[in-house]
Amino acid sequence: MKVTTAALPLLPLFQRLLPGLPGLPGLPAVPGLPDLASLPGRLTGLSLTLLKASALEAAILAGHLLLYPSGIIQERRPAQTLRPTDTRDARDPQPSPPPPRLPAPVSPPVVLLHGFIDNRSVFLLLRRSLVQHGRHEIESLNYSPLTCDIRTAAELLGRHIEEICERTGSERVDVVGHSLGGLIARYYVQRLGGDLRVRTLVTLGTPHAGTKVVPLANAHPIVRQMRPGSAVIEELTMPAPGCRTRFVSFWSDLDRVMDPLETACLDHPDLSVQNVRVSGIGHLALPVHPTVATGIRQALDTAGPETGVETRTDTGKHPGGLTVA
Repeated sequence: MKVTTAALPLLPLFQRLLPGLPGLPGLPAVPGLPDLASLPGRLTGLSLTLLKASALEAAILAGHLLLYPSGIIQERRPAQTLRPTDTRDARDPQPSPPPPRLPAPVSPPVVLLHGFIDNRSVFLLLRRSLVQHGRHEIESLNYSPLTCDIRTAAELLGRHIEEICERTGSERVDVVGHSLGGLIARYYVQRLGGDLRVRTLVTLGTPHAGTKVVPLANAHPIVRQMRPGSAVIEELTMPAPGCRTRFVSFWSDLDRVMDPLETACLDHPDLSVQNVRVSGIGHLALPVHPTVATGIRQALDTAGPETGVETRTDTGKHPGGLTVA
């Protein structure tokens, strides 16, 4: 019994790692141990899942390092083109009537925003998936790795989005942000009036409540802004009544960059939020894995609310989500 009592502080950790783990016998708040024999199998399954996820992260990192130079230069903006309804011949001063067209759903442009010390090359596969499924107005934005302030990066994002809306004629855009990119986009939406321009914001492994991982990285100012209790994180907890943007937050149960894991869940009383738990992959795989890409497409294809009055919040503790084999 002394050994059992000494192990009590570790019980919550084991129960978090192994959902459904039974309690200890003789203790008032826990049942017996009828399933204890299955514990080695569960540990083996957990180890295999971690091994697969770690191997995938290593492979993605190696591939991304090869592609990284291709994404350093800012994406070239497409040339201005005539709209489909403008069928005027340059030699004919009289405009000709446009040909009959079948009505087609109009999707807003998609803006992709990368994470810390990264660039637009991380979205190569996601961009291809979006194009294959009918999204043709897609722009990947780079911000400098020397950026030291989330607020400044959010202002720059706002200028880019205004330019995109002016060039494409669209009133709103959808944004997909990986890690820090999601936090920058959220600051733009909540604190800089970006909800007027952003219809749906999808975040992938974003530290919405701050992450405590790698304390040595505090030398970088923007990392300090991603810590729990920082001024930026505190600003994002402030009221945001009437926010028009719909939020979809993908978080992984094997994300080593999020500490604690649930920091990637977005929980705010004034925001329309859907948290999607992803099982079986790590942080780097979120913008790459085809299963997550499918979830992102579904999130973007779902029309969001025009106001933030009706709020749907899912803390990620409910069953469901994406399971990656």
